[in-house]
Amino acid sequence: MIDIDDSVLKDIKNGFNLPPKPELLCQLQDTLTEPEPNLHQIAELISTDIATSAAVLKVINSSSYGMARTITDIRQAVMFLGLESITTLVTGFLIKQAFDQRTCCIKLERFWDTATEIADVATLIGKKIKSKVPIENLHMLGLFHDAGIPAMAMKYDNYLDVLTTANQQSTVNLAAHEATYYPTNHAVIGYYLASSWNLPKVICQLVLRHHDIDYFNEHHPSDEKLCMATLKMAENLVYTNKRFVVDPDWLNVKTAVLKVLDLEEDDYQDIKDDAQEYFIE
Repeated sequence: MIDIDDSVLKDIKNGFNLPPKPELLCQLQDTLTEPEPNLHQIAELISTDIATSAAVLKVINSSSYGMARTITDIRQAVMFLGLESITTLVTGFLIKQAFDQRTCCIKLERFWDTATEIADVATLIGKKIKSKVPIENLHMLGLFHDAGIPAMAMKYDNYLDVLTTANQQSTVNLAAHEATYYPTNHAVIGYYLASSWNLPKVICQLVLRHHDIDYFNEHHPSDEKLCMATLKMAENLVYTNKRFVVDPDWLNVKTAVLKVLDLEEDDYQDIKDDAQEYFIE
């Protein structure tokens, strides 16, 4: 694990206007810490927020979740998916609402569309691989891994230019590009945001390390490596389907990713085909 120096976190807190954890998420997390969380109470809590409830039901009934029946209310959703998955979906919706377009120099709708696509494709990969990895972790990681980007865009007026330039360079990832302009990068800011929202520590660490190509050369628990490998593959598949070039990190990590996911090249090609169908639908 990487531990970020407290002074760095203090600088981030003082210099960045990061969105506070919403009250609904605070209440939900508090309820989940009880010895025996009450499913009905949790469903009622979520149902009090109409926008969140609608968004959760929309995701659950999408093709990426592949439910055998249509889920029509939050109580059904909690019973079918369980507390962890519901919490993940609620958290994902709330993070999208947390940033204000008026103070952000990038188009947030486009940004969150891409994050959702990565979360969906990561979920798709998770269902295809032989090793079982918690789908809710993949979805949360897919949505949250780049959450530092809108925070950077709120802090720095020239961030759109930096982001555009980075997107035009196929060999250098965004975090490395940011390092030439700023004292921090979106992975560090995303880590701080995820930590302040009390997301699982595993998710926070993966957010922090998601551009670190040395990660796969280190020893980590197998489920964590599975999540990271799935994320990197999902990032690349979304990148290639939307920009028609490989993600800057992919050539450095492809061999390690396929090994972690126990996939042959043919398996990978099959998943690529499935991802292409996702974008056609």
